[in-house]
Amino acid sequence: MKTGVAIIGAGPAGLTAGYLLAKNDVEVTVLELDPVYVGGISRTARYKGFHFDIGGHRFFSKSKAVEDFWNEILPNDMLQRPRSSRIFYGGKFFAYPLKPFEALTKLGIIRSVLCVFSWLRARIFPVVNPRNFQDWVINQFGRRLFNTFFKSYTEKVWGMNCREISADWAAQRIKGLSLGSAIRNAVLPQRPPRDKSKIIKTLINSFRYPRRGPGMMWEVCAQKMQESGGALEMGCKVTGCDYEELTETWSVRYRDSRGQEQAIEAEHVISSAPMRELIRGLTPRVAPRVAEAAASLKYRDFLTVMLIVRAEDAFTDNWIYIHDPSVKVGRIQNFRSWSPEMVPEADKACYGLEYFCFEHDGLWDSSDADLIELAKRELVQIGLAKGADVVDGCVVRQKKAYPVYDDDYARHVATIRTELDQRYPNLHLVGRNGMHKYNNQDHAMMTAMLCVENILAEEKLYDLWQVNGDAEYHESGETEAEPEQGTAIRLVPMRASATAELASE
Repeated sequence: MKTGVAIIGAGPAGLTAGYLLAKNDVEVTVLELDPVYVGGISRTARYKGFHFDIGGHRFFSKSKAVEDFWNEILPNDMLQRPRSSRIFYGGKFFAYPLKPFEALTKLGIIRSVLCVFSWLRARIFPVVNPRNFQDWVINQFGRRLFNTFFKSYTEKVWGMNCREISADWAAQRIKGLSLGSAIRNAVLPQRPPRDKSKIIKTLINSFRYPRRGPGMMWEVCAQKMQESGGALEMGCKVTGCDYEELTETWSVRYRDSRGQEQAIEAEHVISSAPMRELIRGLTPRVAPRVAEAAASLKYRDFLTVMLIVRAEDAFTDNWIYIHDPSVKVGRIQNFRSWSPEMVPEADKACYGLEYFCFEHDGLWDSSDADLIELAKRELVQIGLAKGADVVDGCVVRQKKAYPVYDDDYARHVATIRTELDQRYPNLHLVGRNGMHKYNNQDHAMMTAMLCVENILAEEKLYDLWQVNGDAEYHESGETEAEPEQGTAIRLVPMRASATAELASE
């Protein structure tokens, strides 16, 4: 079988690229491993009429191009939802982002004073050029607040010491937030800035959300792609990508849903598959040092235990971060708080307890029955339900949910990028796992959008690695004139000496 573009993975990046290519009359085939769901980690699972999110996904972006895409796919099905989340620590609940006066009050006067002095010390004597998560957060909040509100949860999520996690991850996930900004946000009246790029994502008060979960966005996107002529093959495991240098074409080998070996010939390959797995399957083989770099990349897996509880909602937060080390659960979602349509029965609550682990460790390999019992026990221990009220549940395991940002990841990724650029010019990496960049779905979508622009133009107009954590594209140099407010945004080629924003209001 032949196609113009073969896309590996039907997550936000893969389906964004597939839909835009199909709209432009490019022959495209998307190969997805999951036999049932599209959307990747942004899918919405279903169990007995209940809908639940795999990880929780707020729909908010500083990029107008991304917001316009969402509006095009789901023009009438996006809810405006209040953002609400808290931290559970020491038997108490704290608002997150931290409300300084509430946090300091609940910690007690002595600990509060020590936290303030710790923060002041960090501002006066910061760690110069922080390289790890611990030093970065201490600079923003002080050592005592780091130890209280960041250390235990982060190490629960990643399964590693905070000093082993790159500062890049902290800078992306808590960008623009410090104790000072949190205090200003709590004390001063907040007006939405006219320039959306000035918004601190961590402090947003509301977001949009598809009425039946994020999977609704990608299910409709997949349908629209197919209506435009694109092909979607479910239950397909890609086993290798063979590059023919003379013709500059690809043969993508995969095992289909019936277990039959198949192959697609394509002019371009767009991959959102984990970078480590892609490199293993490339032919001609990459250089030994590149193979070693790929093998060194790490991933964190996680699982969600969904519990149906016969009771009213015990909390209204979208989710609660569980910092208490006495339980294994890392975060608890309330799916009705995302959208009332996620929970079909008014007298039931539906919670998702998230456990972070490595594939084939003790937690991962536990039976579903044991995991449901663990989640039930910990939900009761935290005080969010009575054991007798838990009436049902199910388990969803998610492999390679998070690329790990350890000390060496950036060096390994740079080694791989150089090799791919030189030897495989029509192989395009997009998305979280494809680029080994732990960012939100709007970042994944923007890399896909720019990748499509490159393919349509038949030249490299954009360097996809210049998309930042806010789904904005940057190159060094002077800024081009921005469009007037209200002007429709289109993607324009970037010259080496120019900078342009793809988000404007």
